[in-house]
Amino acid sequence: MLDIIIWILIIASFILSFVGIIYPIIPSPLMLWIGFVLYYFTFDPEFTWIFWSSMAILTIILIVSDIFANGYFVKKYGGSKWGERAAGVAVIVGSFIIPPFGILIVPFVVVILIELMQKRTGKEAIRAAIGSLFGFLGGVVAKVLIQLMMIVWFFVSMAIW
Repeated sequence: MLDIIIWILIIASFILSFVGIIYPIIPSPLMLWIGFVLYYFTFDPEFTWIFWSSMAILTIILIVSDIFANGYFVKKYGGSKWGERAAGVAVIVGSFIIPPFGILIVPFVVVILIELMQKRTGKEAIRAAIGSLFGFLGGVVAKVLIQLMMIVWFFVSMAIW
């Protein structure tokens, strides 16, 4: 019976890691690690240092994927450095304002305002804001893929040991 409860908690932590993609108040990497560590200390598997090192590296990539994706696309679509930085902050702030839509709307509006304040044309500002949307969506795709990779790797490693 206790095994079933532990498995429910592990699966719930993995599910919450995906919820954290839309609601950044839930730390996705932490949720994954809670599942890994819970399994490790409850069922005592022989995970290798390769597993733990890989999970640590993928966790770092997972954490910075949003920042890099947003900055890259804002810059690619003609946004300024301030627009890049504002888009990164606005994603976090937006998750608290009208969730889950604030995570799309707030960065879009903030980038437009920042670019207009820097004397860009309306067309340039909107183009940079569209870049912030692509950045967010690119970050989401990257995070989903990385998290899936981590979870699959966990189950494969669990089956091997």
